[in-house]
Amino acid sequence: MYLLGLSLLLLALKYFEVGLVAAWSWWWVLAPFGATALWWAWADSTGYTKRKAMEKMEQRKQDRINKNKEALGMRPRKPR
Repeated sequence: MYLLGLSLLLLALKYFEVGLVAAWSWWWVLAPFGATALWWAWADSTGYTKRKAMEKMEQRKQDRINKNKEALGMRPRKPR
């Protein structure tokens, strides 16, 4: 996501001819878009995106369980 933000920032700076970026070639300005596409392709093909989503869901589930246990007056177990 950071690469996409950088790409959009460089594109805006080049388009509005701001600062040093105005003198850069369009290839240098558009290169982060290619890097972003490569990152997303790698993340999807290796399962990185799915794994991170599952970890986030599991953490939310565990937080909800711990909150309910505290409401019942039970101490939640420490993670192993």
